[in-house]
Amino acid sequence: MANGRQAKAKRLNMAERAQQQMDLHFPGTDPRFMWHRKRNDGFTTIPRTMPLVMQAVDEASKGTPPGHVLFCLWARSPDNPLLTIENPATFAAEAGFSGERIVDTWRKRMKKLREFGMIATKKGSTGDFHHVLLLNPNTGVESMRTRKMVSDDLYGRFIDRMADVGAYGEIEGIQELWAEQAASDTATTAEAGPAAGGQVDE
Repeated sequence: MANGRQAKAKRLNMAERAQQQMDLHFPGTDPRFMWHRKRNDGFTTIPRTMPLVMQAVDEASKGTPPGHVLFCLWARSPDNPLLTIENPATFAAEAGFSGERIVDTWRKRMKKLREFGMIATKKGSTGDFHHVLLLNPNTGVESMRTRKMVSDDLYGRFIDRMADVGAYGEIEGIQELWAEQAASDTATTAEAGPAAGGQVDE
């Protein structure tokens, strides 16, 4: 005991705990066998909930699953939410499509992602999906849930995972935004009053 105070044990963070376990179970593994974002090139940032997000969009699509298309968009992201797609065929092939209608198949999946609130798009020289804005997939799943597109089981696992990674505040934030928008729409309608409904009897 130093200066009459008991020393406190250091609390390991997630990365330190993982390293401790790796040193125990896989000692001496050459680092060249492993991929690490601080040592290797070619990486981007992807939400930890992505596997569940992919399940949600696939489940809601009924035979035309766009989950892998969404993952490929994020994998192509330059750590910025905006993508400019100069060659749709490249994105389609990377998503696993083939054949004469490869781009048409990819575009159908992209339409699903837009419908589900996973992306926003603008037309350009390569068509409807020349400019793609990657939206927050977590709030996208919440939007899908409000439209009854996500099962109770999957949504429960999604919410648990959001809490695990400390991201549940995103759900509360988007719910607050929707409430504000609804209140604003109600106020606008009230201000328009009878004038919006035609002639008023005097």
